[in-house]
Amino acid sequence: MAEPTSETFPEISVVVPVFDEEGAAPALAREIAQAFAGRDFEIVFVDDRSRDATRQVLTTLKTEIPQLRVLSHTSNAGQSRAIRTGILAARGAVIVTLDGDGQNDPADGPKLVDALLAGPPDLALVGGERVKRQDSRAKKVASRIGNGVRKRLLKDTANDTGCGLKAFRREAFLRLPYFDHVHRYIPALMIREGYQVDFRPVNHRHRQTGASKYTNLGRLWASLSDLLGVMWLQARARRPGAVEEL
Repeated sequence: MAEPTSETFPEISVVVPVFDEEGAAPALAREIAQAFAGRDFEIVFVDDRSRDATRQVLTTLKTEIPQLRVLSHTSNAGQSRAIRTGILAARGAVIVTLDGDGQNDPADGPKLVDALLAGPPDLALVGGERVKRQDSRAKKVASRIGNGVRKRLLKDTANDTGCGLKAFRREAFLRLPYFDHVHRYIPALMIREGYQVDFRPVNHRHRQTGASKYTNLGRLWASLSDLLGVMWLQARARRPGAVEEL
């Protein structure tokens, strides 16, 4: 398949935020290309001002993987901003996001896309729920508690909102308010806009290279303020019903 141009737009854009992932990024890019082979897609890696050779190793892959695009921030801005940068630059109507550490399995991406496209018109997101998580016990316990509290307060129906593997409609995402860490609240915000969301089990893998960019304490502190903010957004939401042109 030829690389998309300004005159031809792929159906699917796979967006991957990366920060200091020179070890994981090349293999992940190849896996994504293999998983979506035969489909109309592009791969958009967004480097969030890595301190290692992430940008260089990805750039050299562009001749091997013609669907690959590499964007780079000039200042480190965080995962949510990198995801948004990729989505704004994406040319596909369907977005697939994956974490850049290789723990999400790209082979699960197409099935989430198929579930999204087979659903009703107002189904805007199909998220992954990690089974047999390959994380430390402390991280799994913290995640279980956080997911339980968030799900109860926001009623977003998501058991694992921290899973980076999601398929959703680009147009729906662009209707959502943006703030730092928004990627953890996309299901709740989709529901706030009147869309449906669904979830499917996905594989989870051990991290082979690099190190996690988050700590349990840091994630908890950010989540508390974010949770209150999303609750406020939900409380202030008013839907207009159907919109008619007269």
